[in-house]
Amino acid sequence: MWDENKVRIKDIAEELGVSTATVSNVLHGKTKKISEKTIKLVEKKLEERGYIPNMAATLLARNNSRIIGVVINNHPKYEGHVFEDLFISAAINYLSDEIEKNGYFMMLRKATEIKGIIEFASMWNMDGVVLVGFCEDEYQDLRDRIRIPFVVYDGFLEDQSRFGNITIDDFDGGKQAGEYLKKNGHKKVLCIADNKICMDLQRYLGLCEGLKKKADFMQIPIHAKERELFYQKNLAELKKYTAIFAVSDFYALELMRFLQKENIDIPGEISIVGFDGTKDADNSIPRLTTIKQDNSLRAQKSISLLIDIINGRDDENNICIPVKLIEGESVKKTRDS
Repeated sequence: MWDENKVRIKDIAEELGVSTATVSNVLHGKTKKISEKTIKLVEKKLEERGYIPNMAATLLARNNSRIIGVVINNHPKYEGHVFEDLFISAAINYLSDEIEKNGYFMMLRKATEIKGIIEFASMWNMDGVVLVGFCEDEYQDLRDRIRIPFVVYDGFLEDQSRFGNITIDDFDGGKQAGEYLKKNGHKKVLCIADNKICMDLQRYLGLCEGLKKKADFMQIPIHAKERELFYQKNLAELKKYTAIFAVSDFYALELMRFLQKENIDIPGEISIVGFDGTKDADNSIPRLTTIKQDNSLRAQKSISLLIDIINGRDDENNICIPVKLIEGESVKKTRDS
């Protein structure tokens, strides 16, 4: 079992070639006169030698804990499996890399209400927080109630002042999908989503712009079992369209599987386009045409912006990441009139 008495400050100092005072000062958060490089070396050695419990206490006692919280909205649509969603898991993966690369520690949490973040962030003396998947009114409320800097990684909000906001170009993504379907002769186009607000609305409006006409819209249930029944009930309606644009790869692939089970040929009878560019889209049969977002760049910009805000530099606190259509095999040319 781990025993902190086996690890002495003197041993750490000798291994690194620094004074015991330097190691002690790092342990107790007295680092104003110590270089960032030396701090990281000492912290790394303490972690390697099993001084982690001491490090945790030290981090919490400091003015800057070097902890960045990542909070994911545990929305009902994930049905208790939010971390298994490919978009969410990819976001966590890239955010973890960027946080570690910048010398911070990541603390991950899922939450159903954004107000719980205030206690969570304060309890752990976090330097900053990255929020994924909450709504505009929740972000605005949080901004007025929390002193800790935060960045919105995946959200939609009109008033973007006093905190960082990383968006993707949802409208242009929808527009690229619409232009692609129009180029392939599709006029009877349907958009499916579980709501018609925020990012999903922007994707729908972009689709209409790309098509140069208004696409039909179908709001689908949030829960999987209800969607299955909904698709069964509306199968005749779905078959009226030559192309369907889903606002996420998850919904696109789910619909594709349902239609294939109903012996509807994809893309022979109905073409399908998704949004996100997940690994499942690349591995589907047929391979899904999708609007891809650069999760690596998004995470990089998110953490860079958050650190800028932490350090008092927040001149550019709104960043929009471009998206790109990735052509698969789920769209076929048509002579639809």
